[in-house]
Amino acid sequence: MRNKMRKAATIAVASGLLLGAGAAAPALAVSGSPPGVAQSHQASGPRADEAGVVHRVTAFWDQYKSAVLGTNPVMNPAEVRGEFLTPELNAELDAWAEANQADPVFRAQNVPADRTVRYEGSGMGYASVVVTQYWGDGSTNDVWYRVPLDGSRIAGLQDPPV
Repeated sequence: MRNKMRKAATIAVASGLLLGAGAAAPALAVSGSPPGVAQSHQASGPRADEAGVVHRVTAFWDQYKSAVLGTNPVMNPAEVRGEFLTPELNAELDAWAEANQADPVFRAQNVPADRTVRYEGSGMGYASVVVTQYWGDGSTNDVWYRVPLDGSRIAGLQDPPV
């Protein structure tokens, strides 16, 4: 029963995030509010699979951030990761955190102030989605997500390709 309630609450929170992020707008990038950062637009709007992967990563990142900050009313960070990420990715992130002594999602020891999310491309059933994280000191970093187009859990998260 608790898992059903948690899942329903997660869906409600994610739906609220999607609506708040402008799910009906034709933006490929979903942004918070860093000054001077424009959203990407296409005249005909994004394809459904592009918008879906961007919104899935956005929902994960926002729920994870609120869980880390202790403001997610439904889940802690491990539960958010379990809901959105594959078990294999979770294991990789645990190893990364241990080796780097930092949060494996944010790739840092602290929490970013904000983020933008953009679709980067797709192939072989997966999309690349880039989260640009904005820090209090004005710096940024990109984290790349590998997201299945079929709607299943996020399968990869890494620093930008070199």
